[in-house]
Amino acid sequence: MILYLHGFASCGNSTKTQLLKKYFGENNVLSPDLPVDPHEAIDFIRRQIFDNDIDLIIGSSLGGFYATYFVEQYGIKTVLINPSTQPFITLAPYVGTNHYWCSGDAFEFTRDHLNSLFEFAVGRLNDPKRYLVLLQTGDEVLDYTKAQEKYEGSAIIVEEGGNHRFENLDDYLDKIKRFRMTQGSL
Repeated sequence: MILYLHGFASCGNSTKTQLLKKYFGENNVLSPDLPVDPHEAIDFIRRQIFDNDIDLIIGSSLGGFYATYFVEQYGIKTVLINPSTQPFITLAPYVGTNHYWCSGDAFEFTRDHLNSLFEFAVGRLNDPKRYLVLLQTGDEVLDYTKAQEKYEGSAIIVEEGGNHRFENLDDYLDKIKRFRMTQGSL
């Protein structure tokens, strides 16, 4: 089973989710809405991993940060899409009231939430071969070079242009499938 982890202010029923479910099968992709509180999100994701026989995590942005934590904890292969490497810095401007992109509903992101992200930061990677990292140079939210440095030694694809949403993910679905099926990286 594939577990898709969405980014900040997104939801489990996003365009990426729909694309992944169409390609891999509706019943083969789990894509829950993640709690805003990082401690709750980590506990929730851990339960999803153990309850659903997850063999691949796909994480986008903040979901990529969380996915990295779990790869290092449990050795599950992961695909990262424009991952956040320092959300405790990049999300600082969002402390306060925000709105989910999918529903428009308001939610609070607090300074405590921001600070707790430090607890889940990963230093050096144990096994870079467990990662496939998809980056676009046109990411207007995150500096792609931070992820390029962080995941050195992993299978990294840097595409010129694009944006933070990585809207042409469908071009990479075959690569994701091959990565999932291999022992190491591509």
